[in-house]
Amino acid sequence: MIIVMRMGATEAEINEVSRRLADLGLRAHPIYGEKRTVIGAVGEGRFPDRESLEALPGVERVIPILEPFKLVNRAVNPAGSIVRVGDVPIGGEEVVIIAGPCAVESWPQLISTARAVKAAGARILRGGAFKPRTSPYSFQGLGKEALELLARARQATGLPVVTEVLSVRQVELVAQYADALQIGARNMQNFELLREVGRQNKPVLLKRGLSATIEEWLMAAEYIASEGNQQIVLVERGIRTYENTTRSTLDVSAVVVARGLTHLPILVDPSHAAGRRDWVAGLGRAGIAAGADGLMIEVHPNPQEALSDGPQALTPEMFAELMRALRPLVLAVGRTLAPAATVPDQGQVTPVAAGALEGLGLSG
Repeated sequence: MIIVMRMGATEAEINEVSRRLADLGLRAHPIYGEKRTVIGAVGEGRFPDRESLEALPGVERVIPILEPFKLVNRAVNPAGSIVRVGDVPIGGEEVVIIAGPCAVESWPQLISTARAVKAAGARILRGGAFKPRTSPYSFQGLGKEALELLARARQATGLPVVTEVLSVRQVELVAQYADALQIGARNMQNFELLREVGRQNKPVLLKRGLSATIEEWLMAAEYIASEGNQQIVLVERGIRTYENTTRSTLDVSAVVVARGLTHLPILVDPSHAAGRRDWVAGLGRAGIAAGADGLMIEVHPNPQEALSDGPQALTPEMFAELMRALRPLVLAVGRTLAPAATVPDQGQVTPVAAGALEGLGLSG
């Protein structure tokens, strides 16, 4: 159930509701909004009757939630939540574009891509440090070296960075470098990993599993939220169907359906759904038209030489053209898109020295 507090409810009143719930064997999850606080009550204890809770000072109303996902339910925040990755809000008026290489391969590859996507209007840089590959013999990522390169790219461009974490033992390390942690499709139901990122004070981008239902996707988000981390962004990246022309089938309907079920922001990843760069733009436009809060796009300066997922990566020129094509669509759906940015020339930026990384607490 959800307890909606009155506007201006005091901390003492919020604490008293939480105490009453704890006495009944329930866990209270206060969620502080801009105007009011709501308290999610979850657990296996005895749920009180609505009247006894509504009689408490500061309580406006109590809303029973029948769906199994409680904390990420739309009823918790009917207006929708905004998740900040660095200084970039996801879920507000702006459609946010996250772009970058599938895998970090080198400093020249990463910084050239970062500069290009920022110049075109991307707001967040993506790049894989640890890569889950179908074959154990495929490129698995540069690991910590890639994290250090992402930190350098953030310092050089000002773009917040998001990268994937594959296991519980990587969470602490990745959280030191990244502005947001990504849970990939293969790990969507890795419940121990979900719990661990739920204990971090970092936004989490949760990709839908290859064969997951919408409810299973939202229940995976509930695992994260149940540990106290409400900073969750859902990512629809396509599901596995009988169709084998595309890499996956982009489930545009999931954006529409999930928006009615959850207050969490939703992104679309057309790169993984398409599997081919010439289809990415069309699927990206479809995601925005369906109501997605943004896109995740793979971009590589030379896709033919990419060590991971080259066929689906856009060139910087293709990405810039996609951004130009998105602008009228974004305006048509009543939202905004960041303008193209001015970035220093390659020669104007000095690579971050090892000593500078130490000063940021990012080496060792």
